Amino acid sequence: MVKLFLKGERCFTSKCAIERRKYPPGQWGQKMQMRKIGEFGRQLREKQKLKRIYRVLERQFRNYFDEAVRQKGVTGDTLLRLLETRLDNVVYRLGFGLSRRQARQFVNHGHFQVNGKRVNIPSYHVKIGDVVSVAPKSREAGGIVEAARTAAVRRTPAWLSVDVAQLSGQVLATPARDQIDTQVDEALVVEFYSR
Repeated sequence: MVKLFLKGERCFTSKCAIERRKYPPGQWGQKMQMRKIGEFGRQLREKQKLKRIYRVLERQFRNYFDEAVRQKGVTGDTLLRLLETRLDNVVYRLGFGLSRRQARQFVNHGHFQVNGKRVNIPSYHVKIGDVVSVAPKSREAGGIVEAARTAAVRRTPAWLSVDVAQLSGQVLATPARDQIDTQVDEALVVEFYSR
């Protein structure tokens, strides 16, 4: 079982269901054997997991997959690369959001700039060399200041560089598969859409 963070991004307390029990919910959860999941079920679960991790809707996710198919290279790796280079995810990876949900809200509210221009579209695709920074009017916003404090101690991926003092970061390269720490089997997602 893997946490999908459906109700809350941060689940550190004893209330977390995944931490409390490792069996299915309900009256017969402990007594019921886990049903064997077929190939289609495994593929569907991986797709749903990837969709929920990056918080995209079905149509948008399908468009990302179609774009990954059109590009050269391994389709699964390209799909993950496209999802990782979304602006809301880059803000999260830089540490300016405590969760992807919070980072998405900050971008929606116009708190971030890309190369000096305000961008309020979470799905904006950042490119190599783009500088993502906090807008000047938003530098004192409580949530951003709190997230920036944690960004100093958080590990930033190698494909990004962050300057916590200036509240900005830069995209140095496109992420390779080994630099993406998302625990998902992207080959099953490709198989799901290739049926």
